[in-house]
Amino acid sequence: MYIVDRTLTFVRGFIMSYGPSSIKKRLWDKEFSGTKWDFINNTVGDCVYPYLEKYANNGNILDLGCGPGNTANELAAHVYQSYIGVDISEAALAKAVKRTEENGRAGKNRFVNSDFLGYDPIQDFDIILFRESMYHVPYGQVLPILTKFSNYLKSTGVFIVRLKAGDHRRPNVIKTRVTAKLDLIKREFDIVESRQFDLPGVPIVLVFRPRRQN
Repeated sequence: MYIVDRTLTFVRGFIMSYGPSSIKKRLWDKEFSGTKWDFINNTVGDCVYPYLEKYANNGNILDLGCGPGNTANELAAHVYQSYIGVDISEAALAKAVKRTEENGRAGKNRFVNSDFLGYDPIQDFDIILFRESMYHVPYGQVLPILTKFSNYLKSTGVFIVRLKAGDHRRPNVIKTRVTAKLDLIKREFDIVESRQFDLPGVPIVLVFRPRRQN
């Protein structure tokens, strides 16, 4: 049974990262239409929020892979002017829109149904956030995706990546694929802040911006 579960998990993860957008959308919609992701419905106090508050500059935030709208509704409303959340799942975005309307943030928050790997913004941002979503970006696409979205950062803007690095099957082991992606970012970009938290899942927050040309 363990081998079967491991195989199914691997296949799911492979499709989520490398599959066609249409198949990824169906999988994510199915999961967000059920109860699989209910445990993330409340993430108030998450370690990423102080960094968002610090760098938002009362400006614009782009959240790539926004899910059911946690960031859009849990981040302090006074620290940002506008927020765009992008997600491939219509089911997740339906939850995000509902929460936004209930919280009176419809004038600040907007959501776009798209595979964020192919999304093209029409404005610049103070923060471009990958909250766990970087996990599903294939390693070979990490640098191209960040290079692309660098064009939509303000001169003082930053990328913020929040990733759960721990392996739930082996609590003291950091996932190799997470380490590889973070090491790549550290080699290619200017790191502003980096911290690994001693919390369940071993979350890591990395703040960085495009490397300045000498």
